[in-house]
Amino acid sequence: MISLVTEGGMLAELLYDSAEGKTGFAVWRNGKCEFKNTVTVAGQAYCPYSPGNNILKHKVVLLPSDVQDYGSDDSLIREIEAFLDRYVDLSPEFKRLTCRYILLTWLHDRFNELPYLRLRGDYGTGKTRFLLVVGALCYKPIFANGASTISPLFHLLDAFKGTLILDEADFRFSDEKADMIKILNAGNVRGIPILRTMMTNKKEFDPRAFSVFGPKIIAGRGRYEDPALESRCITEETAPKKLRPDIPLNLPGDYEREALTLRNKLLMYRFRNFHTTSIDPALANPEIDNRLNQIYLPLLSVARDPLVQAEIASRQRQGQKDLAAGRCPSMDIQVLEITRHLIADRPLPLKEIADAFQVKYGETYPAVVSSRAIGSLLRTRFNLRTSKSHGNYALPVSEQAKLRQLFIRHGLISVDDASSDDDIRIIPLENGELGEADMMPTIH
Repeated sequence: MISLVTEGGMLAELLYDSAEGKTGFAVWRNGKCEFKNTVTVAGQAYCPYSPGNNILKHKVVLLPSDVQDYGSDDSLIREIEAFLDRYVDLSPEFKRLTCRYILLTWLHDRFNELPYLRLRGDYGTGKTRFLLVVGALCYKPIFANGASTISPLFHLLDAFKGTLILDEADFRFSDEKADMIKILNAGNVRGIPILRTMMTNKKEFDPRAFSVFGPKIIAGRGRYEDPALESRCITEETAPKKLRPDIPLNLPGDYEREALTLRNKLLMYRFRNFHTTSIDPALANPEIDNRLNQIYLPLLSVARDPLVQAEIASRQRQGQKDLAAGRCPSMDIQVLEITRHLIADRPLPLKEIADAFQVKYGETYPAVVSSRAIGSLLRTRFNLRTSKSHGNYALPVSEQAKLRQLFIRHGLISVDDASSDDDIRIIPLENGELGEADMMPTIH
């Protein structure tokens, strides 16, 4: 066994002391910590991994060796930020965010959805140093590189349920990349395992479900083709720059000892905060896409500091803009844009949308797009309700709240403007500009 949370509230975590060559459990129950060689739950005795296990000996996964007090949460945060500052050159804002993501990894199993933390940039921009230093402080970090195949990662993630530290540049071959994308697509939501075919000793096929849920820190060079996967990442762009003179070119001998001390303190942080941590729904932004709220809420809930929460919320708004900018103006988005242009405090006839669509985009399509086709698209693509008004089908006023969210999600309203009481600025698509006469009042 590696870790355990019981229905009665007991937490058990595997410890590994490489200096002493021993493993054991730290058990937290009723606000007190005990150290045990075995843990018994419901008559079942659990033993720790052997200290001679290759995964532990070769530091594939890093564990605490003890449980150490740290004073207040603020004191622990200052220690983490000072550690990051010694070994990695980060902006103050991203350093604060990274520190809170480290805290999130130690409490990640209190949430059902998680964001990924990603550095994106070219070679030589400090991504590998970031992975090593930040990963060393995370909850059961699993370091992945191209020196091995993908297959062991499924087993490691399923067994340790820790933090994947991933350098994408090390996975060059198409099969490896495909499997890694499967892990990233399924790994941020609890309860979506990956099925892999195993073989029994009798040469029989035995499909097995592997849980890959957990926090992930990624270093890569480009964007993901899948917008859904892209939206799960909180991304910091890196660029070549001169290394700060006080940062060592090579990690010193004290580095691992410092990281271990902080992991021991972070284990106490997990014990103290596990049962009091949960999603704070008040931190959701109603003007933000539901997916982005879902992804960011765990980090916002752990951050607690209003300044840091504001900085994270700013990244969330920027993420909304970036996703909207990356969407192509397909027919459904064009219809939505026309609807945004025409909307007013009245039922909007589908024929009016179809006529305006024909004027602006008619030359793009080989046949006239009818009001019936517009209505079908709005119902099936955007789940909007239509009803008869004066003998013709129209979008009723009651659908305007849903429309507002669709305009925000697809970049037809800028997030900053949507949160104000002023007129909403329409973001034009490539096919045409909208002037002052096209400005419409805010939909409340």
